[in-house]
Amino acid sequence: MFIQTESTPNPATLKFLPGKVVMENGTAEFRDGEAAQSSPLAARLFSVPGVTSVFFGYDFITVTKDNAEWPHLKPAILGSIMEHFMSGAPIMGNGGANLADDPDGEFFEEGDETIVATIKELLETRVRPAVAQDGGDITFRGFRDGKVFLNMKGSCAGCPSSTATLKHGVQNLLRHFIPEVQEVEAV
Repeated sequence: MFIQTESTPNPATLKFLPGKVVMENGTAEFRDGEAAQSSPLAARLFSVPGVTSVFFGYDFITVTKDNAEWPHLKPAILGSIMEHFMSGAPIMGNGGANLADDPDGEFFEEGDETIVATIKELLETRVRPAVAQDGGDITFRGFRDGKVFLNMKGSCAGCPSSTATLKHGVQNLLRHFIPEVQEVEAV
């Protein structure tokens, strides 16, 4: 098994491409070892000292580190991913399939359904594929008083360039197509 790695705009995050589907549907993010217990792979990755966050996309795994250096962490992470896939263990344990976006956590005013549907379509077709290339994800959280609230995940969470991505990329795109959108903010 050959696992490729790619750098991301976030220097604390690397994208690992195992050459296999990681999450058939949705995404999953683990911000600590306790949350990772719902995934055998995430738990294995959190056992590597220095790992602070794990994110699963369709065909990639994004790992964020603390102050440790990549040359020391990368071999252990590659070994953990390879061991997991070779073992045949599932990516997610029982009950772990619900870690993807929680649609019940969304908020918007009654009457804004059309605007929200357009925001979600633009995010799905234009933003998320580009952000996934960098090992992250941006999902809709809410819309209120002209402000769009988005969740930043994977390499996007804590990335130095995420503010620029939001303000100059996503905000400009949404404002171009949806005049009601005035601002975009990460939650």
